[in-house]
Amino acid sequence: MDTATIEQITQAADGVGLRLRQRRKVRQLSLREVAAKANVSVAYLSQIERNLSVPSMRSLTSICAALDMPLGWLFNRDGNLAVVDEEDFVVRATSRRRLEFPHMTKELLSTDGVRSLQLSRFVIEPSGEIHEGAFARSDGAKAGLVVSGRFGLRIEGREYLLAPDDSFSFPASSPYQYWCAGDEPCVLLWATTPAIY
Repeated sequence: MDTATIEQITQAADGVGLRLRQRRKVRQLSLREVAAKANVSVAYLSQIERNLSVPSMRSLTSICAALDMPLGWLFNRDGNLAVVDEEDFVVRATSRRRLEFPHMTKELLSTDGVRSLQLSRFVIEPSGEIHEGAFARSDGAKAGLVVSGRFGLRIEGREYLLAPDDSFSFPASSPYQYWCAGDEPCVLLWATTPAIY
């Protein structure tokens, strides 16, 4: 869902503020950095995060863009604002946040409250596309488990072909590429430390 009414946001302002703050912490951004990107004041952003102000749709859209956060992530698939109380620990199947890429979908399985780890479900289409590792960093690690399909993985120039139930791990600093290596979509669980989305 990419649109919402101001009434929906007003009804659950507490949840909106908390989700925006959690997202900012995951992205390791200061209030000043996000406010500058969103073209809002630091005081206004702080008030939104602390549930002292209800953001306008225009401001909310700008803040989400500054956080690399689709507006739809604030909502469940049924269009209701996400329940925040349980989201410290639980992600319901109906509330997974999705990222759509050409030939690939990522669903976030972990909560924003845990910033030291991120768990995702990838579905990669058999398109022959090679996906580059875009978030190389000096710390942390990446790991995964192939659930179904065939998975191609190249780490530091060495190539591997993985089948269902095969797993992998490597330092986050290593350059890597990956792709669906078969005729059926490849599904895998992917863990990253620390969180990047």
